[in-house]
Amino acid sequence: MVRSEGGIFSLTRADARSGSRYCYVFGDGRARPDPASRRQPEGVHAPSQIFDPGAFKWSDRSWKGLPLESLIIYELHVGTFTSEGTLDSAARRLEDLADLGVSCVELMPVQPFAGQRNWGYDGVLPYAVHEGYGGPEALQRFVDAAHRIGLAVCLDVVYNHFGPEGNYLREFGPYFSSRHRSPWGDGINYDGPGSNQVRRFAIDAALQWVRDFHLDALRLDAIHAIADDSPRHIVAELAEEVRRFASSADRRVHVIAESDLNSRVIVDPPPKGWGLAAMWADDFHHAIHTLLTQERARFYADFGKPEHLVRALTRGFTYQGEHSTFRGRAHGTDTEGLAPSRFVFCLQNHDQVGNRPRGERISSLVPHEALPAMAATLLLGPGLPLLFMGEEYGETRPFLYFTSHSDPDLARAVSEGRKKEFISTATQDIPDPQDPSTFERSKLTHRRDGRHGALRETYRQLLALRRRYQACIAAEWPRVRADGRRFLLERSEFDLEVNLGPESSGDLPGWAWKVSLRSGQRSGRA
Repeated sequence: MVRSEGGIFSLTRADARSGSRYCYVFGDGRARPDPASRRQPEGVHAPSQIFDPGAFKWSDRSWKGLPLESLIIYELHVGTFTSEGTLDSAARRLEDLADLGVSCVELMPVQPFAGQRNWGYDGVLPYAVHEGYGGPEALQRFVDAAHRIGLAVCLDVVYNHFGPEGNYLREFGPYFSSRHRSPWGDGINYDGPGSNQVRRFAIDAALQWVRDFHLDALRLDAIHAIADDSPRHIVAELAEEVRRFASSADRRVHVIAESDLNSRVIVDPPPKGWGLAAMWADDFHHAIHTLLTQERARFYADFGKPEHLVRALTRGFTYQGEHSTFRGRAHGTDTEGLAPSRFVFCLQNHDQVGNRPRGERISSLVPHEALPAMAATLLLGPGLPLLFMGEEYGETRPFLYFTSHSDPDLARAVSEGRKKEFISTATQDIPDPQDPSTFERSKLTHRRDGRHGALRETYRQLLALRRRYQACIAAEWPRVRADGRRFLLERSEFDLEVNLGPESSGDLPGWAWKVSLRSGQRSGRA
């Protein structure tokens, strides 16, 4: 290979074509897959394969994407969403999601990782698709099928770290920096010597998902763990380049961040802010979760009172500069002037479920009768609602933390580390991430019988109401009053009353919700 300016090596082969296998061989004989590989048919340690994304015949030429305020997000993990655990089998359930009323399917990371089972946050090749899910062509088929029935697709992407097995980037250049530390080791070198190409490596990966796979949104994982002292943060640069591409292609593409910073800089427009479309706002989840479960461990120590939920419902963040007991300092910024659609709210997500020692969903932590009232608060409240797969029918199977590392030392360390993480819990009850049964137990049942079918119908009705009043919900923060666990959300077009407790409050029975339209008509149930 010939080295050019910027440390880029290249080689032209006349016989190279789609499907050809290749790898990089170092002077000492080490053979490594391409860090920018688009296909890894035999796993993260094996040779790469040339993939031509332009060979796919798209049927979505008229698809332009969806407005931000219309997004109703459904987060799913490909491997556990269906019994087959593939993108093609997931695509066969898209009609069901459209019938439910969601508008955007968010895929947890699909980039290749070691082994066959993983959440996806141990990915090591950010341009490729895990072969066990069907490879890159399967992702193209999935997105095309979604667009045919009016669903947008969001992809969860990880640019704050790389997985521990199959990560050969250190051998190719200065991709990491000891000047910054992350929860996973050395930080990625976005601001030191040689960082120009490292930044391009991440930005170009994001662009290829939008360009070659027609993704409508990207969810950037844990941007609070991305350290960058450059004059312009890598997240801001990435968001701008995606916006520029979307504009040139006449498409709507949204970059959404996961962040625990409670900072408006993420969504404020440049040059003051980073200019992302929206951000995950965990305060709503923490406030409603603690109110119903009474849990107070770790970050839940900052929540538990009705006024915490009121503030999240009226301002997005509960903490906007106030003292956080969990952090031991002031936390958050004000949200004055920010639209409700800048915040993503949820009752549960993969983190809030899977990072529990036994992976319990909210349906296993509160009475089943409480779930409709919680759903009404989310779906008719402010923000962009996010549902975690199975939530709509009250799935009771857990979503556990699972891995399948092939390195025996790493596998043992992960299993032991999971027990140590929850040292105060009875460790014999904590599932081993490496045990295949941990993965199998996390697969959805898609139940429709009895109360599960009734709950799904409630979700479907609530989502229909949300679509009907989408403009109002997107434009207005509600006025919220609380009386114990009874909450009244007032808007110009409708009021929502919810009782998040088991006891009757006034004319509202326990665990009930009611919508009152300004016209005097009523819709909902008590």
